[in-house]
Amino acid sequence: MLNHLDSFWQMQITCRDVLPETLYDVLHDTYYRKKWDTNMIETYDIGRLTANADVGYYSWRCPSPLKNRDFVTLRSWLPLGNDYMIINYSVKHPKYPPRKDIVRAVSLQTGYLIKASGNRGSVLCYLTQVDPRGSLPKWVVNKVSQYVAPKAMKKIYKAGLKYPEWKRKHNPGFKPWLYPEQNTLPNISLAELSLQHADSLENFDESGLSEDRVRISDEEA
Repeated sequence: MLNHLDSFWQMQITCRDVLPETLYDVLHDTYYRKKWDTNMIETYDIGRLTANADVGYYSWRCPSPLKNRDFVTLRSWLPLGNDYMIINYSVKHPKYPPRKDIVRAVSLQTGYLIKASGNRGSVLCYLTQVDPRGSLPKWVVNKVSQYVAPKAMKKIYKAGLKYPEWKRKHNPGFKPWLYPEQNTLPNISLAELSLQHADSLENFDESGLSEDRVRISDEEA
């Protein structure tokens, strides 16, 4: 059983025929995410701190009967020549407290690094250290690391292949992560935020769940 322990995952995937800048757009574009991220329940941007930092909300559907999880995170991003970096960590915002129907999880640090590979390809590197909260059986973390997380990386790759065509039909010039003048989010002051500490959140005991009750389909993964 895992009880108040952090989970750490690190992986990468080679994305042939997907330019680094395309993957960068895919990971930023919340409107497109609603199309390809079938685990997502809801996502939206809350406000911006600087031209390359904002605060956002994301909730995702866990395999039944596990409780669903959500995050409020401060995210920042930076183009590095032909490479790109996006990182986030959990924060507390007074207007977005934990909900009763979803477990508030904590991103201690999560990041994507996108590097050019070959003529028109890229490598997507993913690293995350999270506290999912609750008392979870060890097999849950094993399933996530061995099955769910690699599937999620493949979904991002497939989303990258389809993004250029989709974007041409959906407000192609709108990319506020590249053009800050397009950003209409309300400004947030750092004084409104504080670091989200996991031990301040409610604990949910899911340690009694048996593995044969949880079925992860291709759609959930």
